[in-house]
Amino acid sequence: MSTRTPTPVIAVVAFDRISPFHLAVPCVVFGDEHPGAPVFDFRVCAGEPGPLRTTAGFSLDVAHGLRALAKASMIIVPTWRDPAEAPPAALLKALIAAYRRGARIVGLCLGAYVLAAAGLLDGRRATTHWSFTADFAQRFPKVQVDADVLYLDEGQIVTSAGTAAGLDCCLYLLRRDYGAAPANCVARRLVVAPHRQGGQAQFIEQPVPVNLRDSRLSGLLDAVRLRLHAAHSVDSLAREAVMSRRSFTRHFRQLTGTTVQRWLQTERLTFAQRLLETTEQPVERIAELAGFGSPVSLRQHFKKVLGVNPSVWRQSFTGTSLPLARLRKKSDDRV
Repeated sequence: MSTRTPTPVIAVVAFDRISPFHLAVPCVVFGDEHPGAPVFDFRVCAGEPGPLRTTAGFSLDVAHGLRALAKASMIIVPTWRDPAEAPPAALLKALIAAYRRGARIVGLCLGAYVLAAAGLLDGRRATTHWSFTADFAQRFPKVQVDADVLYLDEGQIVTSAGTAAGLDCCLYLLRRDYGAAPANCVARRLVVAPHRQGGQAQFIEQPVPVNLRDSRLSGLLDAVRLRLHAAHSVDSLAREAVMSRRSFTRHFRQLTGTTVQRWLQTERLTFAQRLLETTEQPVERIAELAGFGSPVSLRQHFKKVLGVNPSVWRQSFTGTSLPLARLRKKSDDRV
């Protein structure tokens, strides 16, 4: 007799004067049905009595309250209305209780303020919207603030940078637990990149101007993705781009927000993940195709970035899907 795996419950917290966009991001990724992606028991939960007003002038009539958080395997706080305002005590209590029973807690954008107010970020790395990182660091000195990333995964706690980075984070969470294929399906439906390179540092103060040279560089990166098995270096790519090493390095960082080596590592790891999930190629061959050179190097990168080895990653996507979070779950009693 087969046992049916229960549908994962994902809850997002809504509150008075919430931004509709921030609320919509987790709703569209986890709440809508997408062909090729898992179906979730998705619940919008009111963090305080309603009806809840939005910043766009309309109100929300939310069916679930904070009690619904008790059944959620993942709880998302999509933002917060005012960094200077303390979140409701009932909401903080519910988040702490959920964390203690093992639920994953996610703070998108200014939602990191809510997680920090609950003490869930003490001693951890976290991020939030770049324009609030200085304020955040001052208010919560026990938190290690990183203003240069789009999102940060600390195991059971995840935070993201501002606004659109919440979408990057939600797609990442889908990929982390269910693999590249479902995340790519959802990304295609939303007409966005399944994985955006760089960090929010490239958006601070002023946008990077687009020019013909950057467009040419984008074409080069697309070409490199098709031959990740080959050896690449700053010098070889600079020659292909017909640029000096110094100019190439500067334009590369402007375009991607990271270094050549880190970009290559991410692209190769992503490609290896896809091969492990969708093919029966041996690990040795995948290491060669992805450009890691040897199975040992592939395993080292997998362990460092994803916390598991390639074989465990592959096993988690064969037969009945086992959420990767179970494999990576950290025992943590800091709260």
